[in-house]
Amino acid sequence: MIMIQLDRLLLERRMSLTELSDRVGVTLANLSILKTGKARAVRFSTLDALCRELDCQPGDLIVQTPGPQSDEP
Repeated sequence: MIMIQLDRLLLERRMSLTELSDRVGVTLANLSILKTGKARAVRFSTLDALCRELDCQPGDLIVQTPGPQSDEP
């Protein structure tokens, strides 16, 4: 399972999810979906904005964890 790990980066940067939402122009609801692992996709433009505001690389945000396989091919 692929996960977006926002919690650690937000904590390290002392930033709230609401503040990140304001900075990247992504709704709080959509960031919450990413944060909880319920997202089925993420746009490169969103990933780019997150990396820019969190001063990180995509690999700092995206991790693969053991879990159920996706139903998609």
